[in-house]
Amino acid sequence: MIEAAKIDVATLREAYRAKKLALFDTLRFARAPTRSVHTVLRQLSALADQTLCALWRDADFGDSLALAAVGGFGRGELFPYSDVDVLLLLPPEGHESEIDPARIEAFIGHCWDAGLEIGSSVRTVDECLAEAEKDVTVQTSLLEARLIAGDKKLFAGFRQRFTRAVDPQAFFVAKSQEMRHRHQKFDNTPYALEPNCKESPGGLRDLQTILWMTKAAGYGSRWDDLARNGLATSFEAQQIKRNEALLSLIRARLHVIANRREDRLVFDLQTAVAASFGYQSTIDGGQRKASEALMRRYYWAAKAVSQLNQILLLNIAERLQPIDEQPTPINERFYERAGLIEIASDDLYEREPHAVLETFLLYQKTIGVNGLSARTLRALYNARHVMDSKFRNDPVNHQTFMRILLQPYGITHAFRLMNQTSVLGRYLRVFRSIVGQMQHDLFHVYTVDQHILMVLRNVRRFFIAEHAHEYPFCSQLAAGWDKPWILYVAALFHDIAKGRGGDHSTLGARDVQRFCKQHGIEREDSKLIEFLVAEHLVMSQVAQKQDLSDPEVIGAFAKRVGNERYLTALYLLTIADIRGTSPRVWNAWKGKLLEDLYRYTLRALGGRMPDPDAEVESRKREALVQLALHAQRFEAHKALWDTLDVGYFMRHDATEIAWHAMQLSRFVPPAKVPVDPKAPPIVRAHLSPVGEGLQVVVYTPDQPDLFARICGYFDQSSFSILDAKVHTTSNGYALDTFQIVTTFVPDHYRDLISMVESGLAQTLTEAGPLPAPSMGRVSRRVRSFPIKPRISLLPDDKAQRWLLNISASDRAGLLYSVARVLARHHLNLQLAKVTTLGERVEDTFLISGPELQGQKTQLAIETELMEALASAP
Repeated sequence: MIEAAKIDVATLREAYRAKKLALFDTLRFARAPTRSVHTVLRQLSALADQTLCALWRDADFGDSLALAAVGGFGRGELFPYSDVDVLLLLPPEGHESEIDPARIEAFIGHCWDAGLEIGSSVRTVDECLAEAEKDVTVQTSLLEARLIAGDKKLFAGFRQRFTRAVDPQAFFVAKSQEMRHRHQKFDNTPYALEPNCKESPGGLRDLQTILWMTKAAGYGSRWDDLARNGLATSFEAQQIKRNEALLSLIRARLHVIANRREDRLVFDLQTAVAASFGYQSTIDGGQRKASEALMRRYYWAAKAVSQLNQILLLNIAERLQPIDEQPTPINERFYERAGLIEIASDDLYEREPHAVLETFLLYQKTIGVNGLSARTLRALYNARHVMDSKFRNDPVNHQTFMRILLQPYGITHAFRLMNQTSVLGRYLRVFRSIVGQMQHDLFHVYTVDQHILMVLRNVRRFFIAEHAHEYPFCSQLAAGWDKPWILYVAALFHDIAKGRGGDHSTLGARDVQRFCKQHGIEREDSKLIEFLVAEHLVMSQVAQKQDLSDPEVIGAFAKRVGNERYLTALYLLTIADIRGTSPRVWNAWKGKLLEDLYRYTLRALGGRMPDPDAEVESRKREALVQLALHAQRFEAHKALWDTLDVGYFMRHDATEIAWHAMQLSRFVPPAKVPVDPKAPPIVRAHLSPVGEGLQVVVYTPDQPDLFARICGYFDQSSFSILDAKVHTTSNGYALDTFQIVTTFVPDHYRDLISMVESGLAQTLTEAGPLPAPSMGRVSRRVRSFPIKPRISLLPDDKAQRWLLNISASDRAGLLYSVARVLARHHLNLQLAKVTTLGERVEDTFLISGPELQGQKTQLAIETELMEALASAP
């Protein structure tokens, strides 16, 4: 029979909660130095200790058991909503009579009743050692154990046996492997837009892992211990403590603001956390969000932690298992040892600043080298002050930097390592300003510096034969390109002026002009690089927003690029840029549009501007060949082709023309037969020839709201439209072609085709008013960083058609909402290009109709479109 609790648990709970909330307020509002966060975390831990001791005394276990704090709680610092992890250490086997399981269960229950988020384990010393041997996570948790209450002798015996059982070398290997896997989970970058300040690379867990390793090896459990033992310098220990304090304060405030355990700097919370640091949104040539200032500070801290973490890991590894291999001299300043570049003397960079960039040149050129030694990394970290304006303006350094760019191998790895060690930002001052800079455009998923390095990587892969299968056409063009370094420089500078206010393309062109002049780049090459940086957005805009079947569009773009060399360079940079923004942005359809633009422009530059009549005849001949290969009867296509104008043949390639003829010719009514409005719609679909999604053709009597009804079906069925080509035949039929994709994956693609063909045909057959659009939920990122919808409605040069451009946050039902407005005003749609850029859409429509001729009706159309775009989901 368990005795009733001698203390009032409810009163204890209220006291614990009140004191805890008071400490939370200290974290939330304190303007004290960052490092004071550790004082508050220790106070939270002490408060939990006091509460546990009170409950332990009330349980009256006597001296038979011990209560120990383990895990993070064992370190004596408790984050606001972290678990209070405890171990109830039982006496050894043979003393079971002293244990009352019901009393232990009651104690754990009272801990929960008192408001402690407790995580508990109940084991003997032998069981602890057995579990630790099987699981390094348990071993790590027990490594932090400290006594709270109970049998001191029992706990001391546990500590003694546990310490003897730990193998420092095996523990180091296990934790290193665990760290690598954790980093891979977060894409090996500290620069995620919503980083986990505990688990991400450069986060608190990296620092904790170092201290676990050194504690297991007996090298110390505090940063000052590591400095005394020669694993870190005093300066490094100071830098680690400063960055650790910042990360700890961010994590603690995240907990308090979210009112739960939340270790991710999610978009929803970034602004509130930034405000707790006193950051405010400002406008200085361009709007700067408070969250951007916070995240920039976080990224710089995470980067420093990553650098120092690498140094300490290498030092610990060498201390645990000294390298017997003798160093191999590279030159009088550097050695190669165990696959790492090592400096000959610790003060090398202080004495010879030129050796800084030489390090990375040797990293590229030396066979078998895969990194820098701890000694080299430490020297680079401590020599940052030598990389000043004199260093940046030194002609010898200019020559070395250009040699790095000119190397046939190791470009990507060298520049990533230069960024990780802060050398790139110290040498290129303009690059330093975009390190850790977020991009809130719902398009890029990387910080600016990481995006630039990703684009550099993509360009580099065009020139590597092993990657030719990824972008065959790009690799084909790259094989004939004589100076890859021109594209590397353009990649480095294309977004380097982001965040300054103004046009980053224009500002970046000025930056790269100065770079080229300073580095002795010949005028012809310099002009090309400047062009690429200034115009790096143009090709994607033309391909995705303009009518590529219009000779005037091709002619204007050809005039802008000037020649084949400029066109090829711009094409390669454009592909690399789009692929470097987000894994979600690129698709095969974008690739086709860009390749089509390249080929059309190349012909125009060769003096062969598109001749509509000649182009139509060429495509018809090629289509006839394909029809013959499919054993189509003689002139089966003629009835359909006689109803189609030049615009149809210019907007479709030969493969599409042949497919349409095979699918639709038998349904074309005889000449001069009036349109039967009740004729059943014909819907056919097949796998898209560009290799992604489906291509769908609709042939049905035309009606004003047809496009809207088709969009409505695709919207309701969770399909996304990438492209639409809309035509009206001379006999009054609509012939509309769509490129669609979906995340739905059936057992077989034929099931998907069958669903679309039957479902869309049924939708078009059913009469009735247009259904309301489905207001799908927008993503969390869109809610956190909404963009203001924009509409542009302008006539073309001949004032016969109008170009409607729409930019808005993406959501389900958006395109259908726009289509309903167009149908309401009886506007004819001839072309639709739907471009999804992450969570942002940039849609372009080519429309015509009498209502566009009046200013009042134009204004009404724009107003209704804006309302449709701004409708809250």
